[in-house]
Amino acid sequence: MTQPDTAAAAASAGDGKSATPTAAPGSPATEPASQAARRRRYFRCFGAVLVLFALASGAFSWLTGRGTESTDDAYVAGDVVQVSSQIPGTAVAVIAQNTDWVDAGAPLVELDQADARLSLDSAVEQLAHAVREYRAAHADAERENAQTRLRETDAARAADDLQRRLSLARDGGVALEDIRHARDSVSAAAASLDAQRAAYMSSAARTDGTTIDSNPLVRAAAAQVRSAALALHRTEIRAPLAGLVTRRVVQVGERVTPGGAVMAIVPLDRVWVEANFKESQLREMHAGQPVELQADLYGSSIVYHGRIEGFEAGTGAAFASVPAQNATGNWIKVVQRVPVRIALDPRELRAHPLRIGLSMNAAVSVGESSGNGGSSAHAGTAVAMPLVAAATAHPVDITEIFRGDENIGDKLVAQTIRANSPVPQAALSARKPGA
Repeated sequence: MTQPDTAAAAASAGDGKSATPTAAPGSPATEPASQAARRRRYFRCFGAVLVLFALASGAFSWLTGRGTESTDDAYVAGDVVQVSSQIPGTAVAVIAQNTDWVDAGAPLVELDQADARLSLDSAVEQLAHAVREYRAAHADAERENAQTRLRETDAARAADDLQRRLSLARDGGVALEDIRHARDSVSAAAASLDAQRAAYMSSAARTDGTTIDSNPLVRAAAAQVRSAALALHRTEIRAPLAGLVTRRVVQVGERVTPGGAVMAIVPLDRVWVEANFKESQLREMHAGQPVELQADLYGSSIVYHGRIEGFEAGTGAAFASVPAQNATGNWIKVVQRVPVRIALDPRELRAHPLRIGLSMNAAVSVGESSGNGGSSAHAGTAVAMPLVAAATAHPVDITEIFRGDENIGDKLVAQTIRANSPVPQAALSARKPGA
């Protein structure tokens, strides 16, 4: 080593500083360190934003979720009305098809009317025969009454003859044999009178105290006419209520039997929602609480507003076709769900129709009690007896299409009786001059 180099090394050692050269700012060696620092700052900021977002979301959920019980295990339910025939017959026309909307009373299926018309014609003939039989019985009673008066006259004449002979017998003017014959005539006339009176009573019993309309035989025949007319009327199967046709199974030419379903009708304007809440969610629920619902069909943009109508008598597992056997050794506790019936607003249903079986999301505001004093006062009422004052009145399911069926055939009965009734005496007198 040369002397200048030794001096430089000694100077460096004496100062206590490193001999390593220092990189200048902006050199390539300083760029990786600055990038790593920036990345760390970015990750810290991103993590802080995530934490703040999670805290805000949790706070919002906690604030808005208080007093609300929700479930997505909810579905649209409704009546499925089975339409069947009331009489046997052969389908000759099927008017309504699946997906058709029908009004109450609209014709759905027509049956062959041949048998019904023959039965009606036979019943009308039987009624006409019953009316004429009543007239004949009435005439027989009049004849027997006249015969009775005749027999009374004969009996009175026989009694007078006997008295006259008895008065003459005191003077010996009449033989004893004639008196005996007179007494026999009186006995015969009395017996004949008794027999005639019995015959009159027998004839009068068929018409006594009745008119043509009230006679039992005529009324029975009239009932047969009404029954046959009703059977003819029922060859047209009509819709019991308005709704959408589904499950059409009848075919043209098929023989239908009474009670056999030909199709079904679903009244979509009267559907409801069955929400299956967990048993732990029912503590603060009771009938009348408001419910907000959303259908997967329309999304979250459409909100339905309903009311709790009531709670089923048991859980879904209890009424299942094959209920669980909890007494077995491999029992595992499962949280049960109770179906809750929720009524929908009819106006919202008309604006946004639903179909049976569609999925719904239901949120019950358990903090509201419809003016009944708060939810705490009704805790546990879901499993208690129903409230005396129902929150919503249940509409009565009725149909008007069968009203008046009991009067079918009345005009035909009246016409048949009038056509076979006795002609008034004035009409008979008017006919005699032209006879």
